[in-house]
Amino acid sequence: MLRIGIVVGEPSGDTLGAGLVRELRKKNKNLKIEGIGGEKLKIEKMDLLFPMEKLSVMGFTEVLGRYFELRSIRNKLIKHFLKNPPDIFIGIDSPDFNLCIEKRLRKAGIKTIHYVSPSVWAWRMGRVKKIKDSVDLILNVFPFETQIYDRYGVPNKYIGHPLADLLSSTPNIESSRNSLGLPLDKRIIALLPGSRRNEIKRIAAPLLKASLIAKEKDKNLLFICALIDNDSLEIFKKIKNKIAPNLDVNVYIAKTHQAIESSDIVMLASGTATLESMLLYKPMIVAYKMSWLTYLIVKLLAKLPYASIPNILANDCIVPECLQYRCTPKILASELDKFLNSTKNIKKITSYYEKFSKKLRKQADYGAANAVLQLIENDKLN
Repeated sequence: MLRIGIVVGEPSGDTLGAGLVRELRKKNKNLKIEGIGGEKLKIEKMDLLFPMEKLSVMGFTEVLGRYFELRSIRNKLIKHFLKNPPDIFIGIDSPDFNLCIEKRLRKAGIKTIHYVSPSVWAWRMGRVKKIKDSVDLILNVFPFETQIYDRYGVPNKYIGHPLADLLSSTPNIESSRNSLGLPLDKRIIALLPGSRRNEIKRIAAPLLKASLIAKEKDKNLLFICALIDNDSLEIFKKIKNKIAPNLDVNVYIAKTHQAIESSDIVMLASGTATLESMLLYKPMIVAYKMSWLTYLIVKLLAKLPYASIPNILANDCIVPECLQYRCTPKILASELDKFLNSTKNIKKITSYYEKFSKKLRKQADYGAANAVLQLIENDKLN
Protein backbone atom coordinates (compact mmCIF):
# COMPACT_ATOMS: atom_id res chain seq x y z
CA MET A 1 0.00 0.00 0.00
CA LEU A 2 1.21 3.48 -0.91
CA ARG A 3 0.68 5.95 1.95
CA ILE A 4 0.48 9.65 1.18
CA GLY A 5 0.04 12.55 3.59
CA ILE A 6 -1.65 15.67 2.22
CA VAL A 7 -2.48 18.98 3.91
CA VAL A 8 -4.52 21.71 2.22
CA GLY A 9 -5.83 24.87 3.83
CA GLU A 10 -8.42 26.29 1.44
CA PRO A 11 -10.88 25.34 -1.33
CA SER A 12 -8.46 25.95 -4.22
CA GLY A 13 -5.97 23.55 -2.61
CA ASP A 14 -8.74 21.01 -2.06
CA THR A 15 -9.44 21.08 -5.81
CA LEU A 16 -5.75 20.60 -6.64
CA GLY A 17 -5.44 17.76 -4.13
CA ALA A 18 -8.50 15.94 -5.42
CA GLY A 19 -7.24 16.12 -9.02
CA LEU A 20 -3.83 14.81 -7.97
CA VAL A 21 -5.33 11.91 -6.00
CA ARG A 22 -7.60 10.91 -8.89
CA GLU A 23 -4.60 10.78 -11.22
CA LEU A 24 -2.53 8.82 -8.67
CA ARG A 25 -5.30 6.22 -8.36
CA LYS A 26 -5.16 5.63 -12.11
CA LYS A 27 -1.55 4.55 -11.65
CA ASN A 28 -1.84 2.84 -8.25
CA LYS A 29 -5.20 1.57 -6.93
CA ASN A 30 -3.78 0.70 -3.51
CA LEU A 31 -3.53 4.18 -1.97
CA LYS A 32 -4.10 5.46 1.54
CA ILE A 33 -4.50 9.25 1.73
CA GLU A 34 -4.69 11.07 5.06
CA GLY A 35 -4.24 14.58 6.42
CA ILE A 36 -6.31 17.76 6.05
CA GLY A 37 -8.64 18.39 3.16
CA GLY A 38 -12.10 19.60 2.21
CA GLU A 39 -15.16 18.03 0.63
CA LYS A 40 -13.44 17.21 -2.67
CA LEU A 41 -10.62 15.25 -1.02
CA LYS A 42 -13.16 13.62 1.26
CA ILE A 43 -14.95 12.33 -1.84
CA GLU A 44 -11.59 10.87 -2.93
CA LYS A 45 -11.61 8.77 0.27
CA MET A 46 -9.12 10.84 2.21
CA ASP A 47 -8.96 10.17 5.96
CA LEU A 48 -9.43 13.61 7.51
CA LEU A 49 -7.37 14.21 10.64
CA PHE A 50 -8.72 17.78 10.96
CA PRO A 51 -11.34 19.76 8.98
CA MET A 52 -9.88 22.12 6.40
CA GLU A 53 -11.89 25.05 7.81
CA LYS A 54 -9.51 25.12 10.79
CA LEU A 55 -6.76 26.41 8.47
CA SER A 56 -8.84 28.82 6.36
CA VAL A 57 -7.52 32.06 7.76
CA MET A 58 -5.89 34.98 5.95
CA GLY A 59 -3.71 37.89 7.08
CA PHE A 60 -1.11 38.44 9.77
CA THR A 61 -3.44 39.81 12.41
CA GLU A 62 -6.06 37.13 11.74
CA VAL A 63 -3.47 34.34 12.03
CA LEU A 64 -2.08 35.90 15.19
CA GLY A 65 -5.49 35.65 16.83
CA ARG A 66 -5.51 31.88 16.25
CA TYR A 67 -1.79 31.24 16.59
CA PHE A 68 -1.96 28.76 19.47
CA GLU A 69 -4.78 26.75 17.87
CA LEU A 70 -2.94 26.53 14.54
CA ARG A 71 0.33 25.61 16.25
CA SER A 72 -1.43 22.85 18.18
CA ILE A 73 -2.90 21.38 14.98
CA ARG A 74 0.47 21.55 13.23
CA ASN A 75 2.26 19.84 16.11
CA LYS A 76 -0.35 17.07 16.22
CA LEU A 77 0.04 16.50 12.48
CA ILE A 78 3.83 16.31 12.77
CA LYS A 79 3.55 13.87 15.66
CA HIS A 80 1.07 11.72 13.72
CA PHE A 81 3.18 11.55 10.55
CA LEU A 82 6.40 10.86 12.46
CA LYS A 83 4.67 8.00 14.25
CA ASN A 84 3.02 6.75 11.03
CA PRO A 85 5.47 7.78 8.26
CA PRO A 86 3.89 8.17 4.83
CA ASP A 87 5.83 7.29 1.68
CA ILE A 88 5.59 10.97 0.84
CA PHE A 89 4.09 14.14 2.31
CA ILE A 90 2.54 16.77 0.03
CA GLY A 91 1.77 20.23 1.32
CA ILE A 92 -0.59 21.99 -1.06
CA ASP A 93 -0.31 25.78 -0.87
CA SER A 94 -0.75 27.26 2.68
CA PRO A 95 3.05 27.70 2.90
CA ASP A 96 3.26 29.29 6.35
CA PHE A 97 1.55 26.21 7.78
CA ASN A 98 2.91 23.49 5.50
CA LEU A 99 6.59 24.39 5.22
CA CYS A 100 7.11 23.87 8.96
CA ILE A 101 5.58 20.39 8.70
CA GLU A 102 7.62 19.60 5.60
CA LYS A 103 10.87 20.67 7.24
CA ARG A 104 10.31 18.46 10.30
CA LEU A 105 9.25 15.44 8.25
CA ARG A 106 12.10 15.81 5.75
CA LYS A 107 14.59 15.97 8.61
CA ALA A 108 13.16 12.62 9.76
CA GLY A 109 13.79 11.10 6.32
CA ILE A 110 10.29 11.45 4.86
CA LYS A 111 10.15 12.70 1.27
CA THR A 112 8.29 16.00 0.91
CA ILE A 113 6.72 17.93 -1.95
CA HIS A 114 5.26 21.41 -1.85
CA TYR A 115 2.58 21.86 -4.51
CA VAL A 116 2.06 25.50 -5.61
CA SER A 117 4.98 27.80 -5.06
CA PRO A 118 4.66 30.40 -2.33
CA SER A 119 4.60 33.82 -3.98
CA VAL A 120 8.29 34.47 -3.37
CA TRP A 121 8.36 36.45 -6.62
CA ALA A 122 5.92 38.92 -5.04
CA TRP A 123 7.20 39.22 -1.48
CA ARG A 124 9.29 37.52 1.24
CA MET A 125 12.01 36.22 -1.10
CA GLY A 126 13.84 35.04 2.02
CA ARG A 127 11.46 32.08 2.13
CA VAL A 128 13.40 30.43 -0.71
CA LYS A 129 16.03 29.24 1.79
CA LYS A 130 13.34 27.75 4.02
CA ILE A 131 11.77 26.07 1.00
CA LYS A 132 15.14 24.59 0.01
CA ASP A 133 15.55 23.17 3.53
CA SER A 134 11.97 21.87 3.67
CA VAL A 135 11.19 20.14 0.38
CA ASP A 136 12.62 17.53 -1.95
CA LEU A 137 10.62 18.98 -4.82
CA ILE A 138 8.42 22.00 -5.46
CA LEU A 139 5.71 21.83 -8.12
CA ASN A 140 5.26 25.15 -9.94
CA VAL A 141 1.97 26.16 -11.54
CA PHE A 142 3.29 29.30 -13.27
CA PRO A 143 6.13 29.22 -15.86
CA PHE A 144 8.15 32.16 -14.49
CA GLU A 145 8.67 30.40 -11.13
CA THR A 146 11.11 27.84 -12.54
CA GLN A 147 13.93 30.31 -13.16
CA ILE A 148 13.67 31.59 -9.57
CA TYR A 149 14.10 28.12 -8.05
CA ASP A 150 16.77 27.12 -10.57
CA ARG A 151 18.75 30.19 -9.52
CA TYR A 152 18.70 29.06 -5.88
CA GLY A 153 19.25 25.36 -6.59
CA VAL A 154 15.82 24.23 -5.41
CA PRO A 155 14.55 21.06 -7.18
CA ASN A 156 11.38 22.08 -9.02
CA LYS A 157 9.10 21.14 -11.88
CA TYR A 158 6.68 23.30 -13.88
CA ILE A 159 3.47 21.33 -14.42
CA GLY A 160 1.05 24.05 -15.56
CA HIS A 161 -2.11 24.95 -13.68
CA PRO A 162 -4.81 22.28 -13.13
CA LEU A 163 -7.53 24.92 -13.36
CA ALA A 164 -6.40 25.74 -16.90
CA ASP A 165 -6.94 22.08 -17.87
CA LEU A 166 -10.40 21.97 -16.29
CA LEU A 167 -11.84 25.04 -17.97
CA SER A 168 -12.84 25.14 -21.61
CA SER A 169 -10.97 27.56 -23.83
CA THR A 170 -14.32 28.44 -25.44
CA PRO A 171 -16.76 29.44 -22.65
CA ASN A 172 -20.43 28.77 -23.38
CA ILE A 173 -22.38 31.68 -21.92
CA GLU A 174 -25.75 30.48 -23.18
CA SER A 175 -25.37 27.01 -21.67
CA SER A 176 -24.16 28.40 -18.34
CA ARG A 177 -27.01 30.89 -18.13
CA ASN A 178 -29.52 28.17 -18.90
CA SER A 179 -28.05 25.97 -16.16
CA LEU A 180 -28.51 28.80 -13.63
CA GLY A 181 -31.89 29.90 -14.95
CA LEU A 182 -30.56 33.27 -16.07
CA PRO A 183 -31.92 35.40 -18.96
CA LEU A 184 -29.95 35.78 -22.16
CA ASP A 185 -30.93 39.42 -22.76
CA LYS A 186 -29.37 40.94 -19.63
CA ARG A 187 -25.84 42.20 -18.99
CA ILE A 188 -24.79 40.09 -16.03
CA ILE A 189 -22.26 41.18 -13.43
CA ALA A 190 -20.88 38.44 -11.17
CA LEU A 191 -19.95 39.38 -7.60
CA LEU A 192 -17.37 37.13 -5.93
CA PRO A 193 -16.55 38.50 -2.46
CA GLY A 194 -14.15 35.68 -1.56
CA SER A 195 -14.10 32.25 0.05
CA ARG A 196 -13.01 33.23 3.56
CA ARG A 197 -15.37 34.74 6.11
CA ASN A 198 -13.13 37.75 6.77
CA GLU A 199 -12.91 38.48 3.05
CA ILE A 200 -16.68 38.47 2.65
CA LYS A 201 -17.14 40.74 5.67
CA ARG A 202 -14.75 43.32 4.21
CA ILE A 203 -15.43 43.07 0.48
CA ALA A 204 -19.16 42.31 0.07
CA ALA A 205 -20.30 45.76 1.19
CA PRO A 206 -18.28 47.83 -1.33
CA LEU A 207 -19.22 45.41 -4.12
CA LEU A 208 -22.91 45.72 -3.28
CA LYS A 209 -22.78 49.52 -2.97
CA ALA A 210 -20.97 49.74 -6.32
CA SER A 211 -23.70 47.54 -7.81
CA LEU A 212 -26.36 49.96 -6.56
CA ILE A 213 -24.58 52.85 -8.28
CA ALA A 214 -24.28 50.89 -11.55
CA LYS A 215 -27.93 49.77 -11.43
CA GLU A 216 -29.08 53.38 -11.18
CA LYS A 217 -27.33 54.08 -14.49
CA ASP A 218 -28.31 50.89 -16.33
CA LYS A 219 -31.54 49.08 -15.45
CA ASN A 220 -30.61 46.21 -17.79
CA LEU A 221 -27.89 44.99 -15.43
CA LEU A 222 -28.44 41.79 -13.49
CA PHE A 223 -26.22 40.90 -10.54
CA ILE A 224 -25.36 37.40 -9.42
CA CYS A 225 -23.18 36.20 -6.56
CA ALA A 226 -21.27 32.93 -6.10
CA LEU A 227 -20.41 31.74 -2.60
CA ILE A 228 -18.63 28.65 -1.36
CA ASP A 229 -21.03 27.35 1.31
CA ASN A 230 -24.05 28.12 3.50
CA ASP A 231 -21.96 29.82 6.20
CA SER A 232 -20.70 32.27 3.57
CA LEU A 233 -24.28 32.75 2.39
CA GLU A 234 -25.46 33.73 5.86
CA ILE A 235 -22.68 36.33 6.18
CA PHE A 236 -23.44 37.72 2.73
CA LYS A 237 -27.20 37.88 3.37
CA LYS A 238 -26.72 39.88 6.58
CA ILE A 239 -24.53 42.39 4.78
CA LYS A 240 -26.88 42.65 1.80
CA ASN A 241 -29.97 43.13 3.97
CA LYS A 242 -28.21 46.03 5.66
CA ILE A 243 -26.48 47.58 2.63
CA ALA A 244 -28.71 46.85 -0.37
CA PRO A 245 -32.00 45.22 0.67
CA ASN A 246 -33.77 46.22 -2.55
CA LEU A 247 -31.03 45.15 -4.97
CA ASP A 248 -31.90 41.96 -6.84
CA VAL A 249 -28.97 39.54 -6.60
CA ASN A 250 -29.20 35.89 -7.64
CA VAL A 251 -27.05 33.96 -5.17
CA TYR A 252 -25.54 30.51 -5.86
CA ILE A 253 -23.68 28.07 -3.64
CA ALA A 254 -20.70 26.08 -4.99
CA LYS A 255 -21.31 27.30 -8.57
CA THR A 256 -18.44 29.75 -9.01
CA HIS A 257 -17.47 28.40 -12.42
CA GLN A 258 -21.02 28.68 -13.81
CA ALA A 259 -21.45 32.16 -12.33
CA ILE A 260 -18.24 33.43 -13.94
CA GLU A 261 -18.99 31.78 -17.29
CA SER A 262 -22.53 33.25 -17.27
CA SER A 263 -21.33 36.78 -16.66
CA ASP A 264 -20.26 39.64 -18.89
CA ILE A 265 -18.03 41.22 -16.22
CA VAL A 266 -16.75 39.95 -12.88
CA MET A 267 -16.16 42.00 -9.72
CA LEU A 268 -14.17 39.84 -7.34
CA ALA A 269 -11.81 39.43 -4.43
CA SER A 270 -8.17 38.94 -5.36
CA GLY A 271 -7.27 35.23 -5.33
CA THR A 272 -7.73 32.05 -7.35
CA ALA A 273 -10.99 33.36 -8.83
CA THR A 274 -8.97 35.92 -10.80
CA LEU A 275 -7.24 33.01 -12.56
CA GLU A 276 -10.57 31.29 -13.24
CA SER A 277 -12.02 34.51 -14.64
CA MET A 278 -8.96 34.94 -16.86
CA LEU A 279 -9.22 31.38 -18.17
CA LEU A 280 -12.89 32.05 -19.01
CA TYR A 281 -11.91 35.30 -20.79
CA LYS A 282 -13.92 37.59 -18.52
CA PRO A 283 -13.05 41.25 -17.94
CA MET A 284 -12.66 41.72 -14.20
CA ILE A 285 -12.37 44.31 -11.49
CA VAL A 286 -10.26 43.08 -8.59
CA ALA A 287 -11.11 44.22 -5.07
CA TYR A 288 -9.41 43.51 -1.76
CA LYS A 289 -9.37 44.80 1.80
CA MET A 290 -7.51 43.49 4.82
CA SER A 291 -6.79 44.77 8.30
CA TRP A 292 -4.66 47.92 8.17
CA LEU A 293 -1.85 46.29 10.13
CA THR A 294 -1.74 43.37 7.69
CA TYR A 295 -1.86 45.79 4.76
CA LEU A 296 1.07 47.83 6.08
CA ILE A 297 3.16 44.69 6.61
CA VAL A 298 2.35 43.45 3.10
CA LYS A 299 3.26 46.84 1.60
CA LEU A 300 6.61 46.75 3.38
CA LEU A 301 7.43 43.24 2.15
CA ALA A 302 5.88 43.32 -1.32
CA LYS A 303 8.18 43.12 -4.35
CA LEU A 304 5.50 43.49 -7.03
CA PRO A 305 3.03 46.33 -7.55
CA TYR A 306 0.22 43.91 -8.51
CA ALA A 307 -2.03 41.54 -6.57
CA SER A 308 -4.05 39.72 -9.25
CA ILE A 309 -2.77 36.81 -11.31
CA PRO A 310 -3.45 38.36 -14.77
CA ASN A 311 -1.45 41.47 -13.87
CA ILE A 312 1.39 39.43 -12.39
CA LEU A 313 1.58 37.26 -15.51
CA ALA A 314 1.55 40.35 -17.72
CA ASN A 315 3.83 42.35 -15.42
CA ASP A 316 1.46 45.18 -16.27
CA CYS A 317 -1.85 46.55 -15.03
CA ILE A 318 -4.14 44.99 -17.62
CA VAL A 319 -7.09 44.61 -15.19
CA PRO A 320 -8.06 47.26 -12.64
CA GLU A 321 -7.14 46.56 -9.01
CA CYS A 322 -9.06 48.36 -6.27
CA LEU A 323 -7.10 47.50 -3.16
CA GLN A 324 -7.51 48.69 0.42
CA TYR A 325 -8.23 52.47 0.37
CA ARG A 326 -9.23 52.18 -3.32
CA CYS A 327 -11.75 49.46 -2.53
CA THR A 328 -14.64 51.91 -2.40
CA PRO A 329 -18.08 51.81 -4.04
CA LYS A 330 -17.36 54.92 -6.11
CA ILE A 331 -14.07 53.64 -7.56
CA LEU A 332 -15.43 50.14 -8.19
CA ALA A 333 -18.50 51.57 -9.93
CA SER A 334 -16.29 53.84 -12.06
CA GLU A 335 -14.16 50.89 -13.21
CA LEU A 336 -17.29 48.88 -13.97
CA ASP A 337 -18.66 51.77 -16.02
CA LYS A 338 -15.50 51.79 -18.15
CA PHE A 339 -16.00 48.14 -19.08
CA LEU A 340 -19.70 48.61 -19.75
CA ASN A 341 -18.91 51.38 -22.24
CA SER A 342 -15.70 50.18 -23.93
CA THR A 343 -15.49 47.04 -26.07
CA LYS A 344 -12.00 48.10 -27.19
CA ASN A 345 -10.68 47.79 -23.62
CA ILE A 346 -12.26 44.35 -23.26
CA LYS A 347 -10.71 43.07 -26.52
CA LYS A 348 -7.26 44.19 -25.40
CA ILE A 349 -7.60 42.33 -22.10
CA THR A 350 -8.91 39.10 -23.62
CA SER A 351 -6.00 38.99 -26.10
CA TYR A 352 -3.66 38.84 -23.09
CA TYR A 353 -5.85 36.16 -21.52
CA GLU A 354 -5.57 33.93 -24.58
CA LYS A 355 -1.77 34.05 -24.58
CA PHE A 356 -1.47 33.25 -20.87
CA SER A 357 -4.06 30.47 -20.97
CA LYS A 358 -2.15 28.51 -23.62
CA LYS A 359 0.98 28.52 -21.46
CA LEU A 360 -0.90 27.20 -18.44
CA ARG A 361 -2.65 24.23 -20.11
CA LYS A 362 -0.21 21.31 -19.65
CA GLN A 363 -2.22 18.43 -18.06
CA ALA A 364 -1.10 19.45 -14.58
CA ASP A 365 -2.78 16.61 -12.62
CA TYR A 366 -0.96 14.08 -14.80
CA GLY A 367 2.36 15.90 -14.44
CA ALA A 368 1.98 16.25 -10.67
CA ALA A 369 1.12 12.57 -10.20
CA ASN A 370 4.12 11.49 -12.29
CA ALA A 371 6.42 13.76 -10.26
CA VAL A 372 5.11 12.31 -6.97
CA LEU A 373 5.54 8.69 -8.08
CA GLN A 374 8.96 9.35 -9.59
CA LEU A 375 10.21 10.88 -6.32
CA ILE A 376 8.93 7.87 -4.37
CA GLU A 377 10.54 5.46 -6.86
CA ASN A 378 13.88 7.28 -6.75
CA ASP A 379 13.79 7.12 -2.96
CA LYS A 380 13.28 3.34 -3.06
CA LEU A 381 16.18 2.93 -5.50
CA ASN A 382 18.44 4.83 -3.15
